[in-house]
Amino acid sequence: METNDLESYEHNPVLMEQAFPDTELKKWLVEYVGNQHGPSGGEVTVEMIVETISQEFPEFLLAVAEENFFRGYEQALTDFQEAENRKNEEDN
Repeated sequence: METNDLESYEHNPVLMEQAFPDTELKKWLVEYVGNQHGPSGGEVTVEMIVETISQEFPEFLLAVAEENFFRGYEQALTDFQEAENRKNEEDN
């Protein structure tokens, strides 16, 4: 099982990936973000898209972040309960 600690997790590598316009929405978004950022070489990264959306549509990004937080919290509670159940079974 792979683990990550906060010290080793400084930057999500997915953010540095180039965004490929393989759908109509992505084509529009990559072009829009490219016009906003003017990247050298024309490569638009996921990080540029996130930055643009955070500036121009923060309520969308907040909704996604909140949903991610609550799902993670719910998963942690489920994992904790399962660990408690296993411990109780071992004790009996």
